[in-house]
Amino acid sequence: MAAKCKIPVIDLLDFPNQSSKLLAASEEWGCFRLVNYHDVLPANLMSDMKAVVRSLFDLPPEIKRRNVDVIAGSGYVTPSEKNPLYEALGLYDMASSGDVDNFCTQLDASPHQRETIMRYAEAVHELFIRIGKKLAKSLGVKNEYIGLENWPCQFRINKYHFIPESVGSSGVQIHTDSGFLTILQDDDGVGGLEVMDSSGEFIPVDPWPDTLLVNLGDMATVWSNGRLCNVKHRVQCKEAKIRFSIASFLLGPRETMEPPPELVDDDHPRLYVPTTYEDYRKMRLSTKLQAGEALALLHPPKI
Repeated sequence: MAAKCKIPVIDLLDFPNQSSKLLAASEEWGCFRLVNYHDVLPANLMSDMKAVVRSLFDLPPEIKRRNVDVIAGSGYVTPSEKNPLYEALGLYDMASSGDVDNFCTQLDASPHQRETIMRYAEAVHELFIRIGKKLAKSLGVKNEYIGLENWPCQFRINKYHFIPESVGSSGVQIHTDSGFLTILQDDDGVGGLEVMDSSGEFIPVDPWPDTLLVNLGDMATVWSNGRLCNVKHRVQCKEAKIRFSIASFLLGPRETMEPPPELVDDDHPRLYVPTTYEDYRKMRLSTKLQAGEALALLHPPKI
């Protein structure tokens, strides 16, 4: 319990009282546990979605391979030499009903599965909007509307094939998320996720049912002019059990991103040149800098 509670816990129903705590968590940790969000994402919908995820991974390989990429890594990911224990399915924009519908069609989803996925996508998108606006307000950004309603939201479901021989090895390498916010519905029973704290130590994120983990990514650091922390994290194999997780990523604008004027002044000069999410994602892929190091390439030239 001590490790699981070390990560800050944010109560979505206790705002504005939680604003300073949300800001501290986002600046110091780059992640937090979210509780009391079930008015948006009901517990029974989370449970139904978990059952759908398990059934989708049980599909024959030839059906899973129909889940093709829209951008690199957005479709079916097979176990590889780099991540031999990891398999994933996904779609590029869960905020687009057409994208969600196409994902369901690719995988021959039943009417019940399709409805569950659609409802889950809508609920998580609403959660992104709520959290993003509260984050902007906690930073003192006067214009609470920052356009994130129109940002693409990548969706990825993950399966880790942990076996006795893999205990102690890596499930997914150390990385930061490239987008703005990540909402993770983690496995209720099988741990393995670890986040890096400010001292550089990895802290285990133990299973904690009825909570979500929210991570901040590289785009949050760019948007906030360096104020928000992009948390490094990894998945380790702790026990020989199959592990599932459901990850949703609010990526960033299709147009250029730069900090709001409230976050740039003489004492806080602009740290990053304007960029689009897509340009930044391609730069991360081409440089193979996956743990936030690519942000240094966005520093403006010194005069």
